[in-house]
Amino acid sequence: MKRHDLLVIGAGPGGYVAAVRAAQLGLDVACVEKEKALGGTCLRVGCIPSKAMLESSELYAEARDGMARHGVVVGDVGLDLKRMLKRKERVIKTSTSGVEYLFKKNRITRYLGHARFAGRARVLVSGDGQETEIEAKNIIIATGSKVAALPGVELDGDRVATSTEALSYDEVPAHLVVIGAGYIGLEMGSVWLRLGSQVTVLEYLDRILPGMDAETAQEAHKIFRKQGMMFELGSKVIGARVEGNRVTVERDGADAIECDRVLVAVGRMPNTDGLGLDAIGLAIDERGRIPVDDRFATAVKGVYAIGDVIRGAMLAHKAEEEGVACVERMVTGYGHVNYDAIPGIVYTHPEVASVGRTEEELKEAGVEYRKGTCPFRANGRARALGQLDGKVKILADARTDRVLGVHILGPRAGDLIAEAAVAISFGASSEDIARSSHAHPTLAEAVKEAALDVDGRALNI
Repeated sequence: MKRHDLLVIGAGPGGYVAAVRAAQLGLDVACVEKEKALGGTCLRVGCIPSKAMLESSELYAEARDGMARHGVVVGDVGLDLKRMLKRKERVIKTSTSGVEYLFKKNRITRYLGHARFAGRARVLVSGDGQETEIEAKNIIIATGSKVAALPGVELDGDRVATSTEALSYDEVPAHLVVIGAGYIGLEMGSVWLRLGSQVTVLEYLDRILPGMDAETAQEAHKIFRKQGMMFELGSKVIGARVEGNRVTVERDGADAIECDRVLVAVGRMPNTDGLGLDAIGLAIDERGRIPVDDRFATAVKGVYAIGDVIRGAMLAHKAEEEGVACVERMVTGYGHVNYDAIPGIVYTHPEVASVGRTEEELKEAGVEYRKGTCPFRANGRARALGQLDGKVKILADARTDRVLGVHILGPRAGDLIAEAAVAISFGASSEDIARSSHAHPTLAEAVKEAALDVDGRALNI
């Protein structure tokens, strides 16, 4: 029997980061991953490849439609989709190889196969026709999430499929229907819209980007519509029928829609399939999540869980923070995650980024607040870039001025939100941001202006 101080089940962002940090702290660490490539959904078929495709498609669209306004004349622009997909694969390979390097550098033992509990401190790993029994003092479940199913819609992995397949279409769909107007649906819809697809987004709710600041989401909705993305809100999909190379999407109380491909992007759910949790008496909650305490400990001694299998937003960086906090608490007695400072980003164009509380959440909680905004149209760097859509919005406590939430729609919002996350982490006030020098000309000046506007003293708007 193999023995280790810590066994991590799953080598996604949460799992591999937890393993690396535990090794740095002196533990004998092992990690089980059923896929040959390390990095989990994020690196293999999620965050990394989707951002590669978003970048490539944005460059293509800019060369085709946008460079002329800068005086750059490129002539006819062609699309080599095969080469674009190959580049995406190289990006994936580099990323997953990087995790392999980290395992070797930190002397982490890697097991290839599917893990299931055989007892509180024992796990069986099945792979390549073999079964390995492992004993560990502590075990972290970091198996991530899987695509949520939509009742009545059967996935065939081709015409009706998930984001995994949408990352590798071998041709540009003439008409792509996206079911779900969340992060994944809008990002993948943007990729294929830029490459030439007609894109129709069907959303059950009456708004896009559920959970994000409503005002910001509404403005983003208008921008995406101008770009050519079509939306059908309040649309309940009840079926998808494939006939040859065509798909008929059926809706409750509305006309059916015919298209070439359907992307189902209605969310994700915890992945605990086949872990054998019943063997250790560990029950999941009504949403399929593993209950944990503030130490990420489950009801079973020595068994912990992090990332998408527990409560909270299903974000790679949230899982990373939990992985580090979990092992640090395990070894040193200290470890903490500030969930109020976990940003969320939608990598559309323009990007949408958010951290902290939304206006809706503050109103519901009865918290009095002040709001400051700065449109990118008033920002010199944005004008130079030719990217004027969107704005920065800062919400601060009306009494203490502490920053409670920041919401950005605009160029490079995903980078700009880092300043806001740090501000919230340190309990900064809008005055602290306003009094900090921001280089000119930069997009970050819009954050400073929004902070000044909280107190009604913006200088450039």
